[in-house]
Amino acid sequence: MSEYPGRILAIDLGDRRIGLAMSDPSRMIAQPAGFVERRAGKRPPLTALLAKASEIGATAFIVGLPLDEAGEDTPRALEARRLAHELEARTGHPARMLDERFTTSAALRAVKAMEGSTRGRRGDVDALAATVLLEQALAHGARLWADAPSPETEDSGGDDAP
Repeated sequence: MSEYPGRILAIDLGDRRIGLAMSDPSRMIAQPAGFVERRAGKRPPLTALLAKASEIGATAFIVGLPLDEAGEDTPRALEARRLAHELEARTGHPARMLDERFTTSAALRAVKAMEGSTRGRRGDVDALAATVLLEQALAHGARLWADAPSPETEDSGGDDAP
């Protein structure tokens, strides 16, 4: 069992949808938790994310950090950092950033491997991408939570290799 009990809510930001995943209370298993629609060009729907966190009893957050191929911040990285900071400030629960490169492509590969279609199921793919992100966070375990800097200054937190 993890040193830090309680569910984690993982958040994978997108332009149109925000994929969500949650852990079990012992932080051993990740599963999709749906998605939240987002209006293009608008800030992430913080109220909806806080409601989902409350609904599942989240005691921590993982926010995907969108980096470019060289591992540098993208324009959306600042938005992700702000979201993590706001989640932490509003809930008092820790929020950590984790490199999200390749999570969507891993989700698409998984759907394809199961001979599934993504037609009309983009929200499911976004939730699956958040699940991939959360699985990586769970693999980092307590190291991700120990002495981590605030979301505004935090590094990527690790690799997200395909």
